[in-house]
Amino acid sequence: MPEDNILATFEQNLRQTRATRNRLAQRLSDVELEAEKLRTELSELDAIANQTETAMLRILSSVLHSAPSSSTPSDAEIEVALRRDEVKPSSPQRAYPSAPRPQLPRLHSEIEVSSDRFYDRTIPQATAMILREGAGPLHVNEIYNRLVEGGFQFTGHNPTISVAVSLNRNRRFRKVAPGTFDLTIRDAAQAS
Repeated sequence: MPEDNILATFEQNLRQTRATRNRLAQRLSDVELEAEKLRTELSELDAIANQTETAMLRILSSVLHSAPSSSTPSDAEIEVALRRDEVKPSSPQRAYPSAPRPQLPRLHSEIEVSSDRFYDRTIPQATAMILREGAGPLHVNEIYNRLVEGGFQFTGHNPTISVAVSLNRNRRFRKVAPGTFDLTIRDAAQAS
């Protein structure tokens, strides 16, 4: 009789173990199914983001084709593109100190790519790195030159306008002069 009790206990433990295993296997299957759904959603979001970026570049390209063609857009052309891009038409215009205009940094056509550190970055991410390393604000032409040196690959017809629009839309940056941007956080740090 004691052996029957031991066998019954083992049998009950075996049934409980198998039931627990089946519940865990079902939970694992549900979690794997959910993970696959999330992967699909992420892929769809990536596709939407890529389509949006492509549409933005097309819009910028059409804006540039309507302007007189020149190799380097002037500050005025950058300002026009930024004004067209502004979401709030009633936002006040920023007043810049009237000082003699400095010479614009030149766009270099034969920039040698010295690294690939910006290859997988967005314009705001890479520019934030550049401005953090620098001592102060930079004009979009200089930002462009440094992005290309770091391996950033532009797809639009006028990358300096793309840089200006991207930075103007991002709260991490502030425009300190026409076509010239700095980090917003640097301004806050200097105020303390």
